[in-house]
Amino acid sequence: MPVDESDATGPAGPSRGPVPSPARWLALPAGCAVAFALLAWLVLARHGTPYGLDTGPHRWSVAHRPHAMATAARTVTALGTGPVPYLAAVLGGWLAGGGSMARGALRTGRGLPTALLALVVLLAGQTVRTGLMAAFRRARPPATDWATHVSGHSFPSGHTASSAMAAGLLAWGLLRWRPGRTGRLLAAGCALVALAVGCTRVYLGVHWPTDVLGGWLLAACWLGAALPPLTAFAAGRDPAGSGLIR
Repeated sequence: MPVDESDATGPAGPSRGPVPSPARWLALPAGCAVAFALLAWLVLARHGTPYGLDTGPHRWSVAHRPHAMATAARTVTALGTGPVPYLAAVLGGWLAGGGSMARGALRTGRGLPTALLALVVLLAGQTVRTGLMAAFRRARPPATDWATHVSGHSFPSGHTASSAMAAGLLAWGLLRWRPGRTGRLLAAGCALVALAVGCTRVYLGVHWPTDVLGGWLLAACWLGAALPPLTAFAAGRDPAGSGLIR
């Protein structure tokens, strides 16, 4: 029976690709940061007043929200808060660092320190996101339209950013654990969950679409900056160079 060799990790553990150059490393986060800054400027230019692209989807969501769909949306949106994002980040780091269970034995490799670093990345991202929400102070949609309990300000969406950062860390770990077809399918599943969480924030009437877009851009910027050095660490290399970490 043919075997998908691209799914094998081999005795040395997860795949270890080359460390990107600083220019390539910074290209994605820099582009996302510029896009986020432009979006934030547009939001602030009207003191948080929603645009047409905000109010249209919001009105549609409020008008097409039967009880069963609202309940399902609340179930999905819960994946963006509580312990779930942190568990996903830890699991992603564990897998990326080579942690596994083999024949009943616990193999850590660099799994434990990488899992802790992945958790730090998510916590730091959450801190930045919370600070931005407090700084922008954008008002949420009218409370009469809410289909779930919320608190705090609106831009960027906290559930959206949290779920996207966690999904990115988990997808990264899965791709290192299974770098072939299986890993790609699992990573795509992570992306779909993060996409769904963001969409439920609009559907439940607690965020404007531009809040959700801001959350995705913030997460992409944060992951783009953090994953290359995190990958080097997981592979046992010095993030600042090509030498192995002793």
